[in-house]
Amino acid sequence: MTAPLILGIESSCDETGIGIVRGRELLANEVASSVAEHVRFGGVVPEVASRAHLEALVPTLRRACEVADIDLNELDGIAVTAGPGLMGALVVGLTAAKALAVALNKPLYGVNHLIGHVAVDLLDHGPLPQPCAALLVSGGHTSLLHVRDITGDITEIGATIDDAAGEAYDKVARVLGLSYPGGPVIDQLAQSGNPKAIAFPRGLTAGKDQAKHRFNYSFSGLKTSVSRWVETERLAGREVPAADVAASFQEAVADVLTAKAVDACQYLGVDTLLLGGGVAANSRLRELLAERTAAAGITLRRPRPGLCTDNGAMIAVLGAEVVSAGRRPSALEIGADSGMPISTVLA
Repeated sequence: MTAPLILGIESSCDETGIGIVRGRELLANEVASSVAEHVRFGGVVPEVASRAHLEALVPTLRRACEVADIDLNELDGIAVTAGPGLMGALVVGLTAAKALAVALNKPLYGVNHLIGHVAVDLLDHGPLPQPCAALLVSGGHTSLLHVRDITGDITEIGATIDDAAGEAYDKVARVLGLSYPGGPVIDQLAQSGNPKAIAFPRGLTAGKDQAKHRFNYSFSGLKTSVSRWVETERLAGREVPAADVAASFQEAVADVLTAKAVDACQYLGVDTLLLGGGVAANSRLRELLAERTAAAGITLRRPRPGLCTDNGAMIAVLGAEVVSAGRRPSALEIGADSGMPISTVLA
């Protein structure tokens, strides 16, 4: 059987992504970001993001087809993010995918954005050992997953109970007077700081939290601790050592993320861990997770940084896996689901 040629459309937040794959071979991955339009607001404005998707989708689609050197009529199917994400943004991508499916008479596959972050690693490293574990870290989600079958059997064993890691980065960046988005800025600033300078708390790691929150995350307390520390220094008239704050904060985040991920692998009895999501591009997280998985005898799989952020390639390859597994296409009547559960791979 020839590997399916799949177009993927991603529009869950502030990136308009169009990806084209043939099975697990990446042919095109074009992304138009509206991040610059949100900088002055210090975060994503849903209405602005939706309008940006409307303006960028067709030009991005054309670029992807040119790069892949394919005609839309050659496609075997169209995959699109059905959720989770910003409702207005999701609707733009889903509507475009439906229009293409009808016009081209091609099957439609509405897939889960978060599972796409797991599937994208197939483009770099081939088939994923199953079962395995996955740590997803992004602006809106921090989750630990047990992946038995990437096309239909995934269980979330841990998640953030308040702020996701990416949200904490953005909020700490604001406290330090840094630009949005906070993740890359803090990561860069932390390179010149001392990660042991300030003992920031590690949420949900105390013994009393093990029974209920062994695999859950909490970054709200850490964010508040950073804010109060900085405020105290400023009130005392002392200059805030921004690089040390950034490095110490980042170390606290990476420490908790990696410790719980390794613990989850050992609990589940799996020997492969996949790291995905926008924050998966963070240098300290990648470094510390590599150290700890190696020490525990766990194989770590990490997509290249360029595939960690939201993109159409991850939706396309997940769609290709779903097609190859013989899953039934989605109905044209499916709607966007901003709160799609992670256990739902295909709408």
